[in-house]
Amino acid sequence: MDSLTPSPIDKTEALHRRYGANLPATGPWNDVIASLLEHRSVRAYRPDPLPDGTLETLVAAAASAATSSNMQWWSAIAVTDPAVKKELAAIAGNQKHIEQCPLYLAWVADMARNQRISETEKVTFEAMPWLETFMVACLDVALAAQNAVVAAESLGLGTVYIGAMRNDPVRVARLLGLPAQAFVVFGLCVGYADSAAKAEVKPRLPQSAVLHHGRYGAAAETADRGAYDAELAAFSARNEMQATTWTQRVLNRLGPIKSMNGREKMRAALATLGFEVR
Repeated sequence: MDSLTPSPIDKTEALHRRYGANLPATGPWNDVIASLLEHRSVRAYRPDPLPDGTLETLVAAAASAATSSNMQWWSAIAVTDPAVKKELAAIAGNQKHIEQCPLYLAWVADMARNQRISETEKVTFEAMPWLETFMVACLDVALAAQNAVVAAESLGLGTVYIGAMRNDPVRVARLLGLPAQAFVVFGLCVGYADSAAKAEVKPRLPQSAVLHHGRYGAAAETADRGAYDAELAAFSARNEMQATTWTQRVLNRLGPIKSMNGREKMRAALATLGFEVR
């Protein structure tokens, strides 16, 4: 059995892995929920090829996700060429797992397809250049990709999203031959996890911090954040990561503009890629 293949797990144990000491109430349970709770980011892969038809199965799962008004605003580009993966890894700050994984998927907010319908049918799509339409396209991409991730993990494969494709979306678009009005929202590594590398389930904020009943409330936020800081610091120590709390991560990620790694230029990049976002 592969290291990521879900095995029967007691629901209390699974919830403990996800929340640490901040356990929510237990409820209904099945293998799908168990697999979802076992999700972790995998950043070390074996070179083993994927079984024939795996890519098509993942895309079928992606295509089964909800899509607003059935507009299907997404495309996926399967990248296996080592030279292309090497360049994408460089764009992403030299994330070597992009080169290691046997399959790298670039998930595209594809407004070009519907724009071609506009041109073919000679109908001006007045709703195309608005922020709402662009947001819907990005949401469609995210929903499709997450379906693919769930499917991959059900097959014993590991995955990790690569948001750093947005460090230089123009360079990525040129490398992958995208038309105008197409934008790689993120990438996804897919493959068999290297069992020698740690890939522990990362704890999340307590449910009391994210689940609101009837009205939004933040009365317990300070206590919740303190509890989560302790859980994440322990996780970091166990996994030989830089010792830090969640609060410190937020400060580091959102404080200095340099932490955006070029993504602060996104509006200009989108204009270069042919998007008019009003």
